[in-house]
Amino acid sequence: MRVFSKYCRLGFMFFLMACAVAKADMGEIESVSPKHASAMYTGKKAVIVDVREDSEWNKQHIPGAIHIPFAQLSERLPELKQYKDSTVITQCKTGGRSARALDVLKSAGFSKVYNMDGGIVAWDKAGLKTE
Repeated sequence: MRVFSKYCRLGFMFFLMACAVAKADMGEIESVSPKHASAMYTGKKAVIVDVREDSEWNKQHIPGAIHIPFAQLSERLPELKQYKDSTVITQCKTGGRSARALDVLKSAGFSKVYNMDGGIVAWDKAGLKTE
């Protein structure tokens, strides 16, 4: 009976993981367009967290964005604690890393997190300001 129970729990865990992957594949990640992100940010209704590497940040970034490379995000969460109940928009080059950053922040208890569609590439194409 214990073996059966163990395999049932294992099967259930795989089912939950498959559901999470399917949800992400179906585009159910909360996202905002660059123009909407810009409006929220300039209206002081959101902060932007840029999760690109230092070299990418140094080439171009959104003025005033918070820079924390994705690989350092988990260990640097205390730096974002003050924004836990605020709207946070994650951003990278095209949206992949920032989607994963959204998951990290949500797992840490951040409730209003959005991924910026298309990242800095889309921001730039929209003609929005960078430094």
